[in-house]
Amino acid sequence: MIRTPLRPLARILQARNKGENPDVIERENIRLRHEEMRDKARDKAEGRLLMLGLFFFAAFTLVGARMGLMAASQPSEPQVASSTSTILAQRADIVDRNGRVLATNLATYSLYAQPQDMIDPARVATSLAKIFPDLNADRLTKQFTGERTFVWIKKTLSPEQMQAVHDIGDPGLLFGPRDMRLYPNGHLAAHILGGAGFGREGVDSAELIGVAGVEKRFDDSLRDPANAGQPLQLSIDLTVQATMREVLDAGMKMMNAKGAAGILMDAHTGEIIAMTSLPDFDPNNRPAPLVKGDAADSPLFNRAVQGLYELGSTFKIFDIGQALDLGLITPQTMIDTKGPLIWGKFKIHDFHNYGAQLSVTDVIKESSNIGAARIATLIGGVKQKAFLKTLGLLDPSPVELVEAPGVRPQIPSNWSDLSTMTIAYGHGIAVSPLHLAAAYASMLNGGTLVKPTLLKVEHPVVGPRIVSEATSEKLRIMLRDVVTNGTASLGNVKGYDVGGKTGTADKPDPQGGYYHDRVISTFASVFPAHDPKYVLVVTMDEPQDYMDGAMRRTAGYTAVPVAAEIIRRAAPLLGMRPDLAPPPAVTVSQAKAGQLSLARE
Repeated sequence: MIRTPLRPLARILQARNKGENPDVIERENIRLRHEEMRDKARDKAEGRLLMLGLFFFAAFTLVGARMGLMAASQPSEPQVASSTSTILAQRADIVDRNGRVLATNLATYSLYAQPQDMIDPARVATSLAKIFPDLNADRLTKQFTGERTFVWIKKTLSPEQMQAVHDIGDPGLLFGPRDMRLYPNGHLAAHILGGAGFGREGVDSAELIGVAGVEKRFDDSLRDPANAGQPLQLSIDLTVQATMREVLDAGMKMMNAKGAAGILMDAHTGEIIAMTSLPDFDPNNRPAPLVKGDAADSPLFNRAVQGLYELGSTFKIFDIGQALDLGLITPQTMIDTKGPLIWGKFKIHDFHNYGAQLSVTDVIKESSNIGAARIATLIGGVKQKAFLKTLGLLDPSPVELVEAPGVRPQIPSNWSDLSTMTIAYGHGIAVSPLHLAAAYASMLNGGTLVKPTLLKVEHPVVGPRIVSEATSEKLRIMLRDVVTNGTASLGNVKGYDVGGKTGTADKPDPQGGYYHDRVISTFASVFPAHDPKYVLVVTMDEPQDYMDGAMRRTAGYTAVPVAAEIIRRAAPLLGMRPDLAPPPAVTVSQAKAGQLSLARE
C-alpha cells in the first residue's frame, strides 16, 4: 500500500513561493488520511457484523428446522450407550404362493418402569392394574417401592393401552420401541407358521426368533440382513387353506371327532397347497405347551405331521401296486379271500364276508384285509419293506418343519411274515398323514417319487421312478372304482373324477391291545383320477356319527364326505374347471310318415 505524503515537496515549494503556510497542507493531508482510515475501519466492522448476522441466521434456521422435525417425529425414549452388540429386531415377511402375507412385523412399544423416578408408586400400580387386568396392584406396589431400579411391565402394548399409560402422567413410566410378529390371518396355517417370540431384549428393541414351524426352521434366513428383507414364499394357497380349515372344522364337529387333519398336495411337485390340523391355535397368542398328559391333546400338536397313526386300508394300494409292477398279479387275478386267515394263534378277518374269491380290483373296491394279506405273501417281507422305504414311509418326512425330523414312523422291530400281512392293510405300522399323502402322490402321478415341500417350486424336478406308468394308471382306475362302486361312494364329486381309498383302523390302547370304540378314519384321494393333479388326505381322530339310528365310525361315512366337500370347494379355487359331459346333441331325423321328429344321439 502506497501512502500519500503529509508534506509533498512540490506543493510545499509552490505554497512558499505564493507566501502561503505549508503547515496547512500537512494538516489537510492528516485530516484526509484519518477520514480514509475511519472509512476503512467502518467498512471492516460492517462486513464483520454482516457475517455474524448471517451465521446467527443460519444457526437459528438449523435449530428451528431440527425442532420442527423432532416435533413431527414419533417420540422415543433416550438410549444409553452400550458396548454390547446391537439387537437385530427386523425379520422378513412370510407370504403364500400368490404373495399374500402370512406373517409380518408390527411396530409397537414395550412398557417398563424406573421406580426411583416415580412420584406416587402406589397410585401408578393401581392405575396400571386397571389398564392391564392381568397385573396385580399389590405386587406392582412392592416392586415399585422396593430396591429395584428397573421393572418390566409389558413386552408389547396396543395404541390404546399406550395412550392410557400416557394419561397416568408419571415420569417413572417409560416406553421402548420394538417390533412384534403379527399373523394377520389368525388360526390359518398356524401349525405351518409355528410362531415367533422374543429372544434378547433391551428397552429400545427385542430380538424376534422363531419358536416352531417354518418360523424356526428358516429362522437364520428370515433374520439375515443379507437377504434385504426378501420374503419367504411358501407353497400354500391362503384361500384353499381357509377353505380346508372351514370344512374340516365343520366336519370334525359334525362327526364329534377328537381331532382332524387334512393335506392337499400337488401330485407332481410335492408342493403342499394346504395343510390343517385341528384343534389349532392363534400364533399371535401361542399357548404354552403341555407339561403332562398326552401331547396330542395340545392344540400345538400337528396331527398332519407329528401324528403317527395306523392308517388302515389306505395302505392296500402299496402292496397291490408293487405286486402289479413285479408282474405277480393283474387287476383280474382272483385272490383267495375265504376267512378268517389263520396264522399261528392270530386270525385276520374282513369287515364283511366277501366270499371265497375276489379279483384284485375287488380286493381294493371291497377293502378285503384277507385279500391284501395274501398278495403281500406273494411279495415277501424283504421286498415289501424295501419298497415302503423307497416311498419314504419308514423315515422322517423331509418337509421343512422343525418338528418333522423328530417324527419317525413306528415299524415292527421284527418284520415277520405276520407283520408283512398286517402291514399290507395298514396295521402294525404307524405313519403320519403327510407320509401317506406323499406316498400316494408318488404311486399315482405316473409312478415317480415325490417329496413333500412347503416352499413354492419354480422348476419342478422329476423324481426317480417308483412304479411304471402302466401300474400307476391301473391303480388310478381301481381307486376310481372305489369311489363310483365301493366304500367311498360319498366321495364322488361331479365333474372332478375323484379316486381314493378309505381306511379305518382301531386306535391302540396304551394299556395294551386296541380300543373297540375308537378309530382313526382316513380317506386318501386323487383328483382327477384320469389325469392326477392333486392328492388329498383327510384323517379324523375318533369320529362318531349317528346315522339311521346306528353309530357310524368307518371312513366311508366320516372322512369321505368331508374330503368330498373340500374338493368341491377347493377345486375351482385351484383353477380347475369341472369336466362335465355335454348333453346329448339334438338332431332332426326323418320319420316314417314323412314327419319330422326329434332324436337324441
